[in-house]
Order: sequence, then C-alpha cells, then structure tokens
Amino acid sequence: MHGKGILMRTSHGRPGAIWRVPRTSRTIKAVALGVSGLVAGGVLYSALAPGSSAKISLSSDSMMHHGSGWRSARHWSFSTLDNQNDPTFNQLLGINNRGEIAGYLGSGAKGHPNKGYLLVLSGRGSAYVNENVPGARQTQVTGLNDLGVTVGFFSTQNKASMMNNNFGFYAVHGRFHRVDFPTNVPAKPPVDQLLGINDRDIAVGFYTNDQGNNRGYLYDIRTGQFSRVLVPGMPAGLKGPSLTAAAINNSDDVAGFYAAAGGTTDGFLMAGRHFYTLAYPGAAMTQAFGVNDEREVVGTYATGSGSSAKTYGFTWTRRTGFRTVSDPAGLGATTINGVNDAGDLVGFYTDAAGNTDGLLWAAGRHTAPMAPMMPTQSAMPGMMPSSTPSMMPSSMPSAMPSSMPSSMPSSMPSSPAPAPAPSGSSAPPGGPW
Repeated sequence: MHGKGILMRTSHGRPGAIWRVPRTSRTIKAVALGVSGLVAGGVLYSALAPGSSAKISLSSDSMMHHGSGWRSARHWSFSTLDNQNDPTFNQLLGINNRGEIAGYLGSGAKGHPNKGYLLVLSGRGSAYVNENVPGARQTQVTGLNDLGVTVGFFSTQNKASMMNNNFGFYAVHGRFHRVDFPTNVPAKPPVDQLLGINDRDIAVGFYTNDQGNNRGYLYDIRTGQFSRVLVPGMPAGLKGPSLTAAAINNSDDVAGFYAAAGGTTDGFLMAGRHFYTLAYPGAAMTQAFGVNDEREVVGTYATGSGSSAKTYGFTWTRRTGFRTVSDPAGLGATTINGVNDAGDLVGFYTDAAGNTDGLLWAAGRHTAPMAPMMPTQSAMPGMMPSSTPSMMPSSMPSAMPSSMPSSMPSSMPSSPAPAPAPSGSSAPPGGPW
C-alpha cells in the first residue's frame, strides 16, 4: 500500500468476488461519423506542482467540445511525439489530467526491447522520464492516474519468437511492485498485465490462462484484493469468452474488449449497472482501450482483411455514438489508447515509412522534448514484491478476446537478474479458469 489513509475496498464485493453487472445489457451499433484531423498552430500547455490533484489538461477549454459540438478542428490538432531514443517505434498508451503521458519505445523484437517512459508536457519545460522495472529486459508503462501511480507490465525475456513472459506491476515514487493474478492454470510463458488505474488506486488488467484465453480483473492496490470482470449472461469457467479489462475511470466504470459470438471482437463499457457492447458498424474488430470520467470511451476498430485491412481510432459516448479519429499521417493505421477528462487523446499510427509514431490529439501543437538516454539496465530502486492474497470464488466465469491489447511487451536488453516473485500469492479456490 502506498501513502497513508483509510483502506478502501472496491464497490464490487469481497475478496475473490466476481464483478458481474446484473441488470441491463445493451449492444451499441451507432452510425459512425468521420472526423478528419487538421494540424494547427499555437501551443497551450499546463502543468501542476507534484501532489496537486486539480484537473488542468492540455486542452483546458475542451470540455465544451464534448457532446454534439465535439472538438473544433480550428483549435485541436494532431502532434507526433516520438522519443528519439528510438524514432522508429513509439506508442503512447495513457494520459492523465496533469498533462502526463504513459508510453514506451521499441518494437519488442529481439535486440529491440520495449522501454517504458513518462512524457510530461509543460510550457515551463517538457521532459521524458525513463521508467523501467529493475532487472527486467522489457517494460511498458500502460496507464497512470492523477496521483503519481503508474501501471504496466514487464518481461525478463527478449526472444526472437516474441513469446515472452509478462508480469504486471504498479509503481509509486520510483518503487515497483509486482502484481500477478493468483491462478493455478497460467499460460506458458505466463502473461499478466496491468493496463489502467484510477485515482482510487483500483487497477485493471488481465492474465492469460493455459487455454490461451484472457481473463480480465480489477486489483485494489490498497488492499491487495482481486475481482474478476465478467460479461453478463456469459458462461463461467473454461467456456467463458476471452476478455481484457483495459481501462477504469473514477466511477469504477471499466472499458475493454471480449471475444463475441461469430468470431468477432467487441468492445465494452461497464458503467454502473449497465453493460454496453461496442461494435463499430461493419467492423470485424472493435477494441476499447480508454475511458474518462465523462464516460467517453476510446479505442480502435478494424475493417477489411489481409493486405486490405485498415485500423482507425474512435471515440464513443452514449450521446454521440461513434466518431472516427485518424491521424492524417496514418490514415487507415491509427489506434487511440487513452483519453483524459478534457478529451485529449493519445495513441499511435504507422507512417508511410512503416514506423510506429506516438500521437497526441489536443488543443494546439505540441512537440517532443529531448529525451535522456535509455539505460540498458534500469538504475531505479529495486522491485518490491506485492503481497497479493489469492481470491476468486469457486466458480468464476471468464472472458477475454484472443486479440491482446496493442500494448504487449516482447523483450529487453542483455540479461539482468529477474525480478523477485510476489509473496503471499497462491492459487484461488475452484477452477480451472
């Protein structure tokens, strides 16, 4: 547990509870509205002193753009933000209300490991901050809240096959804590990732079981308790669909994606007592990767197949439905991964040269600062094993699509010692899951 104060439980029940939305289930197939990107001039940066919790975003006037007016092309623009330690591969995965962005560089191919970082945008001096798990060969920073907590996953391997182990983590003030869902049927190699976190220190992520299916879950950092995320009405156990929990807001609404009937992958939003299935019209795949406190969901959808396949970013709200977001430098090759409460968007696109570039869609034009060198081995403080009690009822459904989130590690440098295994973790009762 980090900091001091009252311990909080999730509102989703006791340790090992299944989080299942009991009532309304709706499938959303809204009419898609195209949005073209324009590059505009001007710079608007805001930053806060450490510890401040006020909400000042890169686009401080942008709340007026939610809803039917959305974002005005005159004020909003795309910016390419690449860490120059590897200008060929960057992905931006989350953005908070302080103008801080979580991301990583490196494709994960052998000899080209993932390296995590934070990008802090400020008119008083923007900066990259390296963030890599000590002893790991690869790290991705996938999410962050407004209070200085980051989440992600790491690997102790860097194989040519890119079939590497993954372990979740959260970090507070430079101290890393490993998080693995307690299961007796993990995949080989094990895959466990944390992908998002809210200001209540509730994280979301998934693990992969030995059947190759993903199982979404919530993890309460303050209590060390896990809760499963399940699709209402779907079977439990091995027959449950593959599901990834990718994002969570401060109302504990969860966004992600799951394997739907007919072999498609659909996004979802669990909001209060409602479960919304998000399926972009005509798309073969829809994945939700982010959600803000306005219940605006962002993600990606795919059309076509093979050499004609294209991917587009999207935003979705109940009021406006789907809106397509494509970086003009990556039309048909854009993914949106994160959104803050002002509606600033982060993600990545593939450019004409085949490089993967980080993108920001916000008010004004933004540029990446100089980046410090990435150490081949992290000099950060050692990892702290998390005491994560096992939890899970004897019959928990499962879920997760076969397609894993666009942020999966693949490797890392030479070969420092692996991080320690978590203490106090054991297999849950029941199963298999």
